[in-house]
Amino acid sequence: MPMHPLEALAHSDAGGRRIGITSVCSAHPLVIEAALRHAHEQGTVALIEATCNQVNQDGGYTGMTPTRFRDAVVELAGKVGIQPDRFLLGGDHLGPNPWKHLSADEAMRRSEIMVAAYVEAGFAKIHLDTSMGCHGEPAALPTGTTAERAARLARVAEDAAVRSGVLPYYVIGTEVPTPGGAHEAIDALAVTKPEKAIGDYEAHRAAFAAAGIGQAFARVVGLVVQPGVEFGSENVVTYEPERATGLSAALKSMPGLVFEAHSTDYQPADSLARLVQDGFAILKIGPALTFALREALYGLDAVNRFLHPGSASLIVEMEKLMVERPENWSAYYAGSATEQRLQRHFSYSDRIRYYWAQPQAQLAVGALLADLDGVTLSETLISQYLPRLYERARSGALSAGPRTLIIESVREVLGRHFAACG
Repeated sequence: MPMHPLEALAHSDAGGRRIGITSVCSAHPLVIEAALRHAHEQGTVALIEATCNQVNQDGGYTGMTPTRFRDAVVELAGKVGIQPDRFLLGGDHLGPNPWKHLSADEAMRRSEIMVAAYVEAGFAKIHLDTSMGCHGEPAALPTGTTAERAARLARVAEDAAVRSGVLPYYVIGTEVPTPGGAHEAIDALAVTKPEKAIGDYEAHRAAFAAAGIGQAFARVVGLVVQPGVEFGSENVVTYEPERATGLSAALKSMPGLVFEAHSTDYQPADSLARLVQDGFAILKIGPALTFALREALYGLDAVNRFLHPGSASLIVEMEKLMVERPENWSAYYAGSATEQRLQRHFSYSDRIRYYWAQPQAQLAVGALLADLDGVTLSETLISQYLPRLYERARSGALSAGPRTLIIESVREVLGRHFAACG
């Protein structure tokens, strides 16, 4: 029987090199389609993840429950032609975060409902994150409390697995910013100490056993740690392997485990490859993909306004929407009015991604694509406004239709992660 793709991460390929998997954390249908197309054409596996804030029993900020998210991915997979065994669904940061303003009892009760819904919908990878304090608690909880609450959710997941018929694989730990990303510019990061990683692992193993689900701990495949990679609004911290040597070596004390690295967006190709070889085998990426999506849409917007003078501006519509509804960016973007305007559209943290599903944005994007329907862009226009794709368009390897250009812009970024994973 073939090894499950998540179990395989702890093993090397025939050449003795570690393998990895790219975790695509986005609910945008064009990003998901790009990931599925890339995996299909490369003959590999796509891992599509939703966060607790994006997708939950209340709908999250996308309006989707786990079942609706699954159905949307399955529909896209059918369109692409990828086989069901070539893509996996995952749930990221599953825990109290959406309800941390409530009491711990209430937040955990809702977390249990959410985790059960994810597993019942067939999500195979479950990241349990109970590290955040709830109402009346400190912002960060002791390791023991975090592990106990994670085991409580894992027990719910195990019960749900009986109903779904899909055994979940778990990721534990959370040495990263909360869902949504860092709030400030970052100059340097503290790499997780090896003893902290081992302590988290052992605490969770003990908590699983205490909860009566010790057998499920064999399906803990990953531990979230901080290898020293992150991005803020205006800068990126690049991986420095020498700083993570001790952490990487700690994997020898945790057989069958790999590390999960969050916020690997915008890392250079060689850094991504080195992360995988150093044991950070699950590479999560999200905002960089919607950043590429936005680049393509804004490039097409400029093309459209050149070809059709007087046409509506997508940038103007998005600015209006974000100013009217500042709740998704105001706590993250500081500075003058001009600086905030720049960040709203061009920040690495890409908080504009929270707005693409809004009806106003959907109408604006729909109008743009309708204006360009049937238009084949010249190589020179692509060179000017979508330079990332120019060489492929010029060689004839790429269709110059607007929708194709958007998807291929995302794939250009995604390809670096897939290549690093082997």
